[in-house]
Amino acid sequence: MSMRKKIQKKFKTRGYSLKIDALNSILAFADQFPGDDEGEAIDLLLDHLQMENLNSSVVDAESVQGVINLLLGANDAAEEPTSNASSLAVIDAFLVPKYRYDSVRKQFIEHTSSLPVHGDASAKTEVYRERFMLLLQRVSRAELFSRPAFDPAMSQFDNCEISPIQSLVVQMGRKWVMGVISQLEDGHFYLEDLSASVEIDLTKAKITTGFFTENTIILAEGEMKDGVFQVITCGFPPLEDRDKTLKTHSGYDFFGNGMLTKEDTIRLAELERQAVNETFVILSDIWLDDEEVLGKLEKVLDGFASLEIVPSLFVFMGNFCSRPFNLSFGSYSNLRKQFGKLGRMIGNHPRLKESSRFLFIPGPDDAGPSTVLPRCGLPNYLTEELRDVIPNAIFSSNPCRVKFYNQEIVFFRRDLLYQMRRSCLITPSTEETDDPFKHLVYTITHQSHLCPLPLMVQPIIWNYDHSLRLYPTPHTIVLGDMSEQKVVKFGGTTCFNPGSFSTDSTFVAYRPSTQEVELSEL
Repeated sequence: MSMRKKIQKKFKTRGYSLKIDALNSILAFADQFPGDDEGEAIDLLLDHLQMENLNSSVVDAESVQGVINLLLGANDAAEEPTSNASSLAVIDAFLVPKYRYDSVRKQFIEHTSSLPVHGDASAKTEVYRERFMLLLQRVSRAELFSRPAFDPAMSQFDNCEISPIQSLVVQMGRKWVMGVISQLEDGHFYLEDLSASVEIDLTKAKITTGFFTENTIILAEGEMKDGVFQVITCGFPPLEDRDKTLKTHSGYDFFGNGMLTKEDTIRLAELERQAVNETFVILSDIWLDDEEVLGKLEKVLDGFASLEIVPSLFVFMGNFCSRPFNLSFGSYSNLRKQFGKLGRMIGNHPRLKESSRFLFIPGPDDAGPSTVLPRCGLPNYLTEELRDVIPNAIFSSNPCRVKFYNQEIVFFRRDLLYQMRRSCLITPSTEETDDPFKHLVYTITHQSHLCPLPLMVQPIIWNYDHSLRLYPTPHTIVLGDMSEQKVVKFGGTTCFNPGSFSTDSTFVAYRPSTQEVELSEL
């Protein structure tokens, strides 16, 4: 098969058709990889092209050339109009690759078939199983819980061997177990692993930092008494350094932005270090039906438009209305007009319109099919007037992911702190910190999951639970929450809450090159 036909087939498979000028540009790009018989360079080009949020399935040369420039390292100049778009990729939650861990092969296997939104009963079981297996394989590499195979003389006090829950029936004395906290009977809590379940008593347990709720996975030390596992001490599975995770599991696209060669990674890391003037402005809770809020937003836009170098990205997180969208909400047409008004407000700042990108992430009470996670982007009906004015606006899911050169950033809008505190089974420990936000960050990073709440508290689409994973731990996590703005740096991850713009007039200016967080307020 000729290269021309191979390119056309690959693009057709992904739902694209090519104009002649675009095809010629791609052929010139492919000619630079003479030994690439499998067309991996074309696949990489397609992966990046899909992140560009094209307005049409008909691809022209201009759309293709921006991606080619990035892949070839030809867009180093900061003044190029395609530089912001090329350095930035937005990954929708529904496009994140799904991997499951195979404990026999000790490797991840990618799920390649389609994923229905409405899964069968087995999909719910897989949610818990995959969460458990993900953390179990991580714990197996932790020095404290891994016993050297060729050191039989090692004392039992030098390491903590994890016992299957099933073995508690025959083994006496103190044991370490790992499992999911669940409530199989009213008022009775159990610890479950893949082998069995056991009732636990947490009343006298000494705990570490974090929120211990149903569905969280814990490591617990204790002993059996009268059929109940009396927990002496318990905590979350130890966190693993990001670089160690990537070294152990190289060759997997966990984040969803495609695989890069070592050379590309080094080149992008250098470009990221040079991008010291890049700024992201992040606001949460922008009530478009409130004139006072729109007035405050215009002040923010005026301020950033007057800077010598304008921000490369504005992130607007919901809710976008002061009232929840439910069956009694009858003002869809009015909110559509408010989005149009926001578009015109942005359009009145030509430098922002031309040089900045605008990312919209729905909140928990915004319009959508339901409150289940992940949430799809805002409906086209509401945003059509804004798109007409700001064609490069991006309407993504909640949560969503952003790749800035090499840096991985996760955005999530949910009043998670309130829900986690309310669902706690044990009063959080104050030994290390009494800051609730630090407890929240500690919990989600150690659980490698954005929302480890019971499914009855926060429903999740079973087949897309993987889109809420934090594995490997990203560089930055943005938690849009109604609580006061905070920033925490923990385990190599920067995590912050921009606060509520509508109620507290707070927002954040984030510089990704240095991971510097500037808490701001009008």
